[in-house]
Amino acid sequence: MSSDAAAMTPSVPPLPIQPPEAGVTADEMIARATALRPLLRENQAATESRGNISKDVNERLIAAGFYRVVQPRVFGGYELSLPDYVRIMMEVARGCPETGWVLALTAGHQYQLASFPFPGLIEIYGSAGDVRAPEVTAPPGTAAPAPGGFRISGSWDYASGSAHATHILVVAHVLRPGTTERGEARMAILTRKDFSIVENWQVFGMQGTGSNRIVVSDVFVPEHRTKLLYTADGRRLSLRPERSELGNPIYHGPFRPFVLAESTSVIVGAARGALDCYEEGLRNRKLMFPVQAYRYELAEFQYNFGRCQALVDSAASALIRVAEEYMERSTLAQKGSRAFDEESERRLVLIEQQCIHLAWEAVDIMFRTAGTSSARRDSMLGRYFRNIAVMRGHLAHQSDSSAIDFGRRHFGLPAVGP
Repeated sequence: MSSDAAAMTPSVPPLPIQPPEAGVTADEMIARATALRPLLRENQAATESRGNISKDVNERLIAAGFYRVVQPRVFGGYELSLPDYVRIMMEVARGCPETGWVLALTAGHQYQLASFPFPGLIEIYGSAGDVRAPEVTAPPGTAAPAPGGFRISGSWDYASGSAHATHILVVAHVLRPGTTERGEARMAILTRKDFSIVENWQVFGMQGTGSNRIVVSDVFVPEHRTKLLYTADGRRLSLRPERSELGNPIYHGPFRPFVLAESTSVIVGAARGALDCYEEGLRNRKLMFPVQAYRYELAEFQYNFGRCQALVDSAASALIRVAEEYMERSTLAQKGSRAFDEESERRLVLIEQQCIHLAWEAVDIMFRTAGTSSARRDSMLGRYFRNIAVMRGHLAHQSDSSAIDFGRRHFGLPAVGP
């Protein structure tokens, strides 16, 4: 039997896989994230300088169970709700945005995994359920059809968390037989040994995410570890699983609001971390002239702090409400109701993007009013500012195109943007 053919038949461990801690609650997870914040803050500069989160920090994230927060229970996860996930990720990002980004995207992609064929999931989760799979999508690679699967090649940038991954999700266009013409696009699950990492992530913010390039060269992936993502004419298919094994409604809602919750929770959490720094500065620094008083004693800084607190709290509250509505609508959708359509789905995305605007407005006020020392390379407030500036530039966070397409959908016109 060829090695490719052997890979087509997964071994079947007993299900369900037991999670490391039975009965752990969302409140306990949030408390763990809060307790980890001081260590994450202490390691911020080293994380940025290293260009990646440390092995020690990653092991702490694993031990705390954070990567399993929304992992299906049948595969050893805790299967918490989206509001619980958002709260946990905000706490981690409050301590370190770069660590929060790696964790939130990797842990959140358990949602992506839930939509793959069940035999593929049985194979990758094995007997322990330890799966950490970041995702890279652009530019798509190629998938040449082979008996039982595909041979995948390509290179993908921005692979956040790839150094600490057990697997990775990639998108590749299937080549039409005997040609180089590209057809449908499939998402595939590759193991860590299937890809190499090229360190090319050099940016002025979020340097510590290790968002480097990965390279895959002619790796066989069985079909049960792939999923059709786009048709040949570019139509995106639903990621919702149609099976009873995954009964939690979190897996039955649409893609866009969920994936935006991942990154928005990091940005809002980072804004809270910036506010912590801003308050420390107000409490501990005096003005030089003409009034030698602590900044917190002066009306101007009281006003700025109050504005920023309101902006950050509003962003967090709105994001949690989006997550709650997502669960409510997903519960109805799972029962067959048309709880989500294009307009309602895009409306949640717009609210999430507005949360990012609110967080950025707050951090901009903080950076502008904290003094020139915030621009120092070693300033923690400056690091939060740089990190959020980079995160808000992500393609998924561009609210202008989202608002246009929402308006077009509302008035019965076809969408024009991504």
